[in-house]
Amino acid sequence: MDARLSFPRYRMLVLLCTVTALSGARGPVAVAGRSCADTRQVYSEKGYSTGTTPLTQISGEHLRLCPQDYTCCSSQMEETLALQSERDFLKAVEDNSQFLLTTFTQRHRKFDEFFRELIDLSEKSMNQMFTKTYGRLFTQNVHVFQELFVELRRYYSGGSVSLTEVFSDFWSRLVERVFSLVNPQYQFSEDYLECVSKHAEQLQPFGDVPRKLRVQVSRAFIAARALSQGLATGRDIVNKATKLTPDSECVRGLMRQWYCPMCRGMPSLRPCHSLCLNVIKGCLANQADLETEWNNFIDALYQVSEKLEGPFHMELAAESISVKVSEAIMHMQENSVTISTKVFQGCGNPRPVPGRSTRSLKEPGGSRRPFRTYSPEEKPTTAAGTNLDRLVTELKERLRPMRGFWVSLPHTICSDEKMAADVTNEDRCWNGQTRGRYLPDVTGDGLVSQINNPEVGVDIARPDVRTRQLIMELRVATNKLRHAQSGQDMDFMDSEEGSGSGGEDHGERYNDDWPGYGPYSPSNNNPARNPASNPAKPPRVRERNGPKWNRNNGRVRSATSRLIFSVNPLLSLPFMVTVVPMWR
Repeated sequence: MDARLSFPRYRMLVLLCTVTALSGARGPVAVAGRSCADTRQVYSEKGYSTGTTPLTQISGEHLRLCPQDYTCCSSQMEETLALQSERDFLKAVEDNSQFLLTTFTQRHRKFDEFFRELIDLSEKSMNQMFTKTYGRLFTQNVHVFQELFVELRRYYSGGSVSLTEVFSDFWSRLVERVFSLVNPQYQFSEDYLECVSKHAEQLQPFGDVPRKLRVQVSRAFIAARALSQGLATGRDIVNKATKLTPDSECVRGLMRQWYCPMCRGMPSLRPCHSLCLNVIKGCLANQADLETEWNNFIDALYQVSEKLEGPFHMELAAESISVKVSEAIMHMQENSVTISTKVFQGCGNPRPVPGRSTRSLKEPGGSRRPFRTYSPEEKPTTAAGTNLDRLVTELKERLRPMRGFWVSLPHTICSDEKMAADVTNEDRCWNGQTRGRYLPDVTGDGLVSQINNPEVGVDIARPDVRTRQLIMELRVATNKLRHAQSGQDMDFMDSEEGSGSGGEDHGERYNDDWPGYGPYSPSNNNPARNPASNPAKPPRVRERNGPKWNRNNGRVRSATSRLIFSVNPLLSLPFMVTVVPMWR
């Protein structure tokens, strides 16, 4: 009886054990039944339909990016959130680089407006001064001065213009006009005036003013153009570098850190700070390689801007043009007898104008009126709303925080509380699988360092072609800026005058040009200070549209030309008949 009763009890015990075992095996079913209400709410707040969103967690075998655990995401939701993670990333990059883009765009516009207005006001000042001083004599020859400013504008705007040639041509044209005006009793043919301008460097009819003005204006214009072009380059580099197309590995990492917690039913859980750094560093690996050249570029911009408010001051240079041209003309007037005598010895005696008596450059009944420069209230401020010193100060304040931008960008993005958990909250953050501490180390910066990135697979053997192009653009821009710091224009490094516009005057500074910077005494052996060491100027080939230089002509006669002007006129008289034709 006891045996028979024990059998049913045994069967009951087995049945209970079986049910218990089955219940244990199906324990996750209870997890799978957890509500997805929080996920549905956040998903809906992002503007997506919850039609495909599970009400409770389901098996995650269909997931491709997130852990295949029980989930609140359907396949469609995962794809949608992956695209959302890419958009979030691109927006974060754009938002954090907006400071760079805005600075370069606005500063370029302000400096460009300011520099162009300086040129306009310089020309206006010259027209006003010279009209008052010379009257009709100036207006009849105004095209000589207009052409100078046309070429200066063309150079600043990026044209292929040598400032050395611009000023050489200007002084050559001017010496012809002034020589004719100080000798109105003579008739001069075009060939004769060409002889005068050809040997102007040996005669120095304008004294040392042409060289000093060229040095001052060239340095300022080279620096101004380099800064303006550099700011435009910075704007373009930022635009290109931030126009990203994340690859599949990057998108996978972004999705896993930002929206896989949402699929697990924990939409408020933020990724661990170190996890975020690894993902963003992997996505921005190529941008980090810009760092070295970027820092060099920012440093070069900073240094050129300092030059513009110091020894290469653009305002002083623009203001000085009319004043120094006036000084040059006055120098030639005051020394007209000596200069004319030497010209007559070298180029021959001109034909006198019948019935015309000698008179000076002064207009009848008039006298020379003194020139003036800008008064403080007349300084150009309308276009940029400020003066150069203030513009430079504002630019330097904005350039300083730009150093290190590309390497610090992942840290900036991950420091946003919306993007990642605080670094002090490492135990209560999403580690890529669940809530808990993130254990892997943070990888280094740049493409090569991503070989050990645990979150984003990066092919370090295939550098991004566009990033390599940006690196080359930065190097070229930096090189131009560095040469501009020395008053050199890279586009004319091989010119006859030495290292670019104003190249042979590298390092010279004049007390009257640069107030507050102390005196400077050029070396006596400087060829620019010794007219006899410079070759004669080549003749110009005259065309319908005006005189043009022909560099290849007239060089072979320079030695003889220098000899006649340097020898005592009395001793050279017996040889004039045989030597003069060589000058013409």
